[in-house]
Amino acid sequence: VQLQASGGGLVHPGGSLRLSCVASGSIFGVNDMGWYRQAPGKQRELAASITSRGSTTYADSVKGRFTISRDNARTTVYLQMNSLKPEDTAVYYCHAKNIWYDNYWGQGTQVTVSS
Repeated sequence: VQLQASGGGLVHPGGSLRLSCVASGSIFGVNDMGWYRQAPGKQRELAASITSRGSTTYADSVKGRFTISRDNARTTVYLQMNSLKPEDTAVYYCHAKNIWYDNYWGQGTQVTVSS
């Protein structure tokens, strides 16, 4: 499975960004998809995830501001990020897991929230 992420960039506090991640290759069996993030000097953490049935999980720090969604073909996952804060600054990694619990990672996209 290959994951191609896009949509990062520089935004002012309070602004919005939308991340996209397209899965390709051996996507049969992929169920969970999501976004992790890693800020400088910190461990990688889950931001949001979505199952093949549409159930979502969010980190407490992003609840009410971020929305994860998935297309009908379940090959693309989106992360709509609103009301961005400087503490959201991180490299965001797309993640996918299949029914055999294999994990796949995208290349990461930088999100910087700064005035």
